[in-house]
Amino acid sequence: MLIAGSLTRMMNLEPVSLSYQAYQQIKQRIVSLELPPGSVLRETDLQQELHLGRTPIREALKRLSLEKLVVIVPRRGMFVSEIGLKDLQQLFEVRLVLESLAARLAAERGTAGHWQKMEAALDRLTAEAKPEALMAIDTECHEIIYEAAQNRFLQDTLITYYALSLRLWYYVLNNLTDMRSTLQEHEKILSALQVGDGDLAANLMCYHINTFQAEIQLMMWGKTAGTVTGPIPDYLDSGTEQESG
Repeated sequence: MLIAGSLTRMMNLEPVSLSYQAYQQIKQRIVSLELPPGSVLRETDLQQELHLGRTPIREALKRLSLEKLVVIVPRRGMFVSEIGLKDLQQLFEVRLVLESLAARLAAERGTAGHWQKMEAALDRLTAEAKPEALMAIDTECHEIIYEAAQNRFLQDTLITYYALSLRLWYYVLNNLTDMRSTLQEHEKILSALQVGDGDLAANLMCYHINTFQAEIQLMMWGKTAGTVTGPIPDYLDSGTEQESG
């Protein structure tokens, strides 16, 4: 499965360093909960498991600590960071704003090549059934939008926040009941991006983040905590602006 940041690297065709390989592999284990919160991270164990040297492992762990996936405690060691349920709401609040901004910028700056890649990812929706595979499609779509926004600070920030959110989602991934229809919202987002409608793309992204958050919170707490649910508004569904008055 692709995790946040990996698609961007492939799209740019950048050489993959040993430290980046270590970073991606350790990050995948943390995000997928293969390394659960609170796990002790031993450099020697990771070297043996990943068949990589000490320096790449150490550099990867330092990078993951900056992304709040690893905690380094002096004289005690390194640990997978804990997950607090309030983190989900706080991440949602930040992503709601930044994801909408990224969609707006992507509509202005994205290229036909970006939208062809996004369309190819969405074409796999009908063939995929496993939640992990569907989530990989969601990851691809978001990363393409981050790339198309052409703002590296925004892109790096969203990649980090997406990975933190993804780790929380893994707790309930197999219990999500309507994941495919939620991901199909990307098709409407793509249509807005293709015609360069930044306002519509931002509104649709806001709705997408809201509905996905609502489903996650429903699984965790049995309530939506005030997020927007229900059918997509007519003015977003039709691609036209809502009439005033």
